Amino acid sequence: MYTDSKILESLKKVEQTRQERFNNKDNIKRMGADEKDAILKQYHPDYKEESFENLKIGVNKGEKVPHELADMLQAHSRVANLDLDLTKPDYDVDVLVIGGGGAGASAAIEANEAGAEVMVVTKLRMGDANSMMAEGGIQAADKPNDSPAIHYLDVMGGGHFANRPELVKKLVSEAPEAIAWLSNLGVEFDKDENGNMITTHGGGTSRKRMHACKDYSGAEIMRTLRDEVLNRGIKVVDFTAAIELIKDTEGKIAGAVLLNMETKDILIARAKCVVIATGGAGRMHYQGFPTSNHYGATADGLVLGYRAGAKLLYPETFRYHPNGAAFPEQILGALVTEKVRSLGAQLVNRDGVAYIHPLETRDVNASGIIRECSDRDEGVETGNGKAVWLDTPMIEMIGGEGTILKRIPAMYRMFAKYDIDIRKVPILVYPTLHYQNGGLEISTNGMTGIKNLFVAGEAVGGIHGRNRLMGNSLLDIIVFGRNAGKESAKAAKNTVLKDLTLSHVKDFENELAKANIKTDLVSPKLLPNYTKQKNI
Repeated sequence: MYTDSKILESLKKVEQTRQERFNNKDNIKRMGADEKDAILKQYHPDYKEESFENLKIGVNKGEKVPHELADMLQAHSRVANLDLDLTKPDYDVDVLVIGGGGAGASAAIEANEAGAEVMVVTKLRMGDANSMMAEGGIQAADKPNDSPAIHYLDVMGGGHFANRPELVKKLVSEAPEAIAWLSNLGVEFDKDENGNMITTHGGGTSRKRMHACKDYSGAEIMRTLRDEVLNRGIKVVDFTAAIELIKDTEGKIAGAVLLNMETKDILIARAKCVVIATGGAGRMHYQGFPTSNHYGATADGLVLGYRAGAKLLYPETFRYHPNGAAFPEQILGALVTEKVRSLGAQLVNRDGVAYIHPLETRDVNASGIIRECSDRDEGVETGNGKAVWLDTPMIEMIGGEGTILKRIPAMYRMFAKYDIDIRKVPILVYPTLHYQNGGLEISTNGMTGIKNLFVAGEAVGGIHGRNRLMGNSLLDIIVFGRNAGKESAKAAKNTVLKDLTLSHVKDFENELAKANIKTDLVSPKLLPNYTKQKNI
């Protein structure tokens, strides 16, 4: 409930201007290319040079990454001082999947379908991932007025044409099949009275191709994938983190060193192929931003892959979702799905002015909010910094009474807990660290430059360029997760492992010493630390 006098004063202005804004909603123009470039360069966090540094070692030496990520990429391995016996593995499988989210589950299902012996390890529980928290939907060009070619142009434009074209082609071409695959597994997409899938717009899209399950799309997809993994009898080892990759004496990936997060026991997993599906990095809190990410999103896959010699692509680019909850403090940074804007809610400043088109791409809208709250001084003081209004009552003015409960019930419930009825009053938002645009570089078969090391999901770089459009993350975990599963199973059939070794860890430690990098940090981070105690 809003009680602060300044918030209430601003709220009154929003209510007074709502009808006029509704009458003129179609007159808000989208920005031109030059305007977008200007606002991004001046306000987007990716352009804040003082927040980055150049790497001193590794395959991306000389390239910039956030300070927080550099600390982890250039830290000591957790196994550097351990005497491990690699000759007696605790697990021996064809395909080891690291990560229990949507990409990892999709990979495990397809590798199992191809006849491989598969094991999934996840440092939390199966399904505890950003995939579960995704809300808005999944894109696919499967309607008569759309096509993968149009989808391709939207993706490339949204990514500022920095995307890898071959990866985008695969993403959009296999999107309709991904929707059909999910539907056949049991995902309950929103449909009209005739059984046709309902689709909506997302920011930066030229067609209505967003397929959703109300506003808990990720949870519905993850529920279905998790059930399929378990029903197939695929081995899942929960609360177990991968802390180092293992190679064989020929340089192929050959498994991973595992840490039981509860007992702290060290385990060895031998595998002919490894799929990194560890997700993003929101819990690194780059530049001090709040995050919408799940508790385990600490860039583990990037660290493991980098130390093994896999190249990073666009590691300096991130998605700051414009719709991060800014009030009340209990849900600071929690995601407010973009679907709220696609249904008609406007971004409005302190004086009740709709200052930007609500369906600009996310990076542009995030930059616009930062501008309103800084240089223009048009933000609303929340007690935790400034924010702008997302005028949710407009949704029912446009779609009719009941639209919010029908289309975005989870959003209604999230704010109702704090006596904020989004049908009647707007909500306060500010950008939240949401997505890791960059990641490990792969080819179209999902493999990195290290033989038999595959990557899928948010840990991949290049698919989305420098900015991802709404609905393409749930899509890429399916398309590239399935792809990694199929390709890793195929590769495993033709792989004969030699003796296992951690020599690359010793080589990396030598690089640290030669570069005169002195640090007490070890990586991967595994979990964030919100106390004064030392990290796990």
